[in-house]
Amino acid sequence: MSLSDRLTEDMKLAMKNKEKKKVSVIRMVKSAMQNESIKLGHELTEDEELTVLTREVKQRKDSLLEFEKAGRDDLVQELQAELKVLEVYLPEQLSEEEVDAIVEETIAEVGATSKADMGKVMGTLMPKVKGKADGSMVNRLVQKHLS
Repeated sequence: MSLSDRLTEDMKLAMKNKEKKKVSVIRMVKSAMQNESIKLGHELTEDEELTVLTREVKQRKDSLLEFEKAGRDDLVQELQAELKVLEVYLPEQLSEEEVDAIVEETIAEVGATSKADMGKVMGTLMPKVKGKADGSMVNRLVQKHLS
């Protein structure tokens, strides 16, 4: 079952159970997927659906940090609830150790030796961990290995 189909089924179930927050979040993601589909001019592939979902999660995590800094606890709680709904649809997340091993493997694969090679490493690495690891953690690990 594709991600879009899962979202539709879960939205129907949430509507029946009167889970307004879940329905709202799923609708936002489906809307983002529809907009991406229109922009690209074709139905989204599984990979493109995952990209949209990952982008939505990242936007919420970024906003969460900003709201925490500003002391807006009401908005922090709302975003945490939205993230909880979205994270169910993400693939199993890799541990930091697993990502570290993939980083080392990729650095050896592209022959990177310094921070100047960071773009090459990230370009090769990100498709391998797409949707399975946080980009900031990947970036931090690559920088650690290249310094």
